[in-house]
Amino acid sequence: MKGFQTKLDNIGNNIANVNTYGFKKGRVTFQDMMSQTMSNAQGPIQNDAGDENIRGGLNPSQVGLGSQVGSIDTIHTQGNRQTTNRPLDLSLEGDGMFVLAEGGADGINPGDPLTLGSVNTSFTRAGNFYLDSDGAIVNNEGKYLIGEVDGSPGAITIPDEAQSFSIQTDGTVNYVDENGEPEVAGQVRLANFSNPSGLEKLGGNSFQYTENAGEPIDALEDLLVAGQDGTGQMVSGALEMSNVDLAESFTEMITSQRGFQANTKIITTSDEILQELVNLKR
Repeated sequence: MKGFQTKLDNIGNNIANVNTYGFKKGRVTFQDMMSQTMSNAQGPIQNDAGDENIRGGLNPSQVGLGSQVGSIDTIHTQGNRQTTNRPLDLSLEGDGMFVLAEGGADGINPGDPLTLGSVNTSFTRAGNFYLDSDGAIVNNEGKYLIGEVDGSPGAITIPDEAQSFSIQTDGTVNYVDENGEPEVAGQVRLANFSNPSGLEKLGGNSFQYTENAGEPIDALEDLLVAGQDGTGQMVSGALEMSNVDLAESFTEMITSQRGFQANTKIITTSDEILQELVNLKR
């Protein structure tokens, strides 16, 4: 019953985030617990001469002791793309994650390594970004979008005097200055992990690096250009939606509910049997 309750909690969280940008659904798996052995397996019994079997072998007799939660996985499949026509909305078509960092736009010093072990560095698939008062690109929590700025990792900033800006499929952020000349503010870089399921959810649509996610990223050279080295293309003016399938979630919810109810019925039936045993003595 506890295992089914955990699965229902997970399904409820998936359904609650069906409209969360870049959300990756969870999945609960079960495994059986150690079984109580009533009798061990036996091989065939041979006669004294050892040239023929006088009795065949026997299979083990075991009674299972229940089930337990085996794992709670994060499924990093692609979500559907929703067109918004907003230039700061970015969607990734394929592998890769945006890199976020806390600290002022001037606090991310050029040449400093991006230490993934720090909680100040996180990763996300949610591409709804904004501009702050300094012109830096941030997410809805004020974390800075990290990319290449003048050959070093840093926050990408669009000057106040820029007349317009655009973001290309490779992450290059272009803008037109006050003189009408095209300029480059920087290039959004991506992180890619061999095992994205090894990342930990931090809340706020972001993930934290763990040692089981893959090789650590210690410098700008470890960040990738969108569309290269196995990463997906970056699409401006669109957002990646949640990968939760409502039909699948409702089906699993009903199955889990029935399983929970069946387990409660087992308790009721066992109680009735014990009551019958007590009545035998009367």
